[in-house]
Amino acid sequence: MIAVNPATEQVVREVANHSPQDVARRIETATFAWREWVRLTPAERGEKLRRAAHLLRSAKFRYARTITEEMGKPIAEAEAEIEKCAAACDHFAEHGPALLEPEAVATDASRSCVRRDPIGIVLAILPWNYPFWQAVRFAGGALLAGNAALVKPAPNVPGCALEVEDLFRRAGFPEGLLSLLLIQDVAAVIRHPTVRAVTLTGSARAGAAVAAVAGSALKKTVLELGGSDPFVVLADADVASAAEAAAAARCQNAGQSCIAAKRIVVEVPVAERFQEAFVAAMATRVPGDPMDRACRMGPLARLDLLEDLHRQVRSSIDAGARLLLGGERLARRGWFYPPTVLAGTRPGMAAFDEETFGPVAVLSVARDEEEAMALANATRYGLGASVWTADPERGEALAARLEAGSVFVNGIVKSDPRLPFGGVKDSGWGRELGAAGLLEFTSARAIWVK
Repeated sequence: MIAVNPATEQVVREVANHSPQDVARRIETATFAWREWVRLTPAERGEKLRRAAHLLRSAKFRYARTITEEMGKPIAEAEAEIEKCAAACDHFAEHGPALLEPEAVATDASRSCVRRDPIGIVLAILPWNYPFWQAVRFAGGALLAGNAALVKPAPNVPGCALEVEDLFRRAGFPEGLLSLLLIQDVAAVIRHPTVRAVTLTGSARAGAAVAAVAGSALKKTVLELGGSDPFVVLADADVASAAEAAAAARCQNAGQSCIAAKRIVVEVPVAERFQEAFVAAMATRVPGDPMDRACRMGPLARLDLLEDLHRQVRSSIDAGARLLLGGERLARRGWFYPPTVLAGTRPGMAAFDEETFGPVAVLSVARDEEEAMALANATRYGLGASVWTADPERGEALAARLEAGSVFVNGIVKSDPRLPFGGVKDSGWGRELGAAGLLEFTSARAIWVK
């Protein structure tokens, strides 16, 4: 595993992959750790999560610097990621135990209830774009519910992965309860008899491959896949606020987020004003040194991501889209791509149909509310969506029509430990976070007493 600083193109870390023998030992260690862990009450497990939250906050800058070095996120955003991880640990510790209490059910028995039991060892295949958050949001709920975790990180963030493993060890979790697997091929691990489930955050193609292996082995899956989130601006919206929010939602993490606002759909009466304000807001996101606290946007994480993003932009322009901003790789060291805005986009163009993983926004104009909904839903993905309107009731009614796992009205889509997170359509199935996410890797056991 090789980490290359995307701002300097210099190798910052190399870590050897695990051998098959290493993997076997780690699975065995996780199994022993799980047998110890499952004996604890949820409240006792929660105390370990509180300790993890404390450790995260006490070393926030060190962890954030590792994120910035390995995948280019601005240091201020990286510190916010660490703080969010700590808050999630505290949330699961405080609210999780009550959700895991047996639920009494009235039957013809003297007593009956439903217990939620952990399913065992869960394999998590994680991406690089939020290397701490993706690990903690999975592990927080899965471990509190009584499971063990095998974590296969993305190959370009090995330092972050090692820090996460060490964090849980130092927080007092049993040795090996959360174990890294530094491997490329996961099929053998999915098929391993002691591994009971697999969760993946990644592309639709990767999700299909993992689901095929898991299905053949009868293993549970949770898939959080790509997104092409619509950002719908209705005619009665506050244009200035919506434009600034759209730019923030598109450019956070250099646009490398599954739930970034990627397709901007605007009703005709405010289209010109919104376009002007949005292009101006995007232009302020000047790429810079991610270690500079004033930096608003860093580089893309890998060269191949930059090249694919540029392909999508040029292909869409060739198909008739109009370039309003950006659109060319910057002539400097590092994998930087400028904030880019395309107008006149429609289904059939690469930047509209495909997930764009970078600071590229596409603008489409809708004649009315009905066309806005049709354009918003004209995608294979269904992860997040947002609606901007002066009428919250109207926004909530439209939220029910948007084909997405999360819909925000007058707000930027984000993951929240209090709410379930996941998608529909080709954005996957299953949930993380919230009560639904906490219970995802448990099994319901019915108890009936005469």
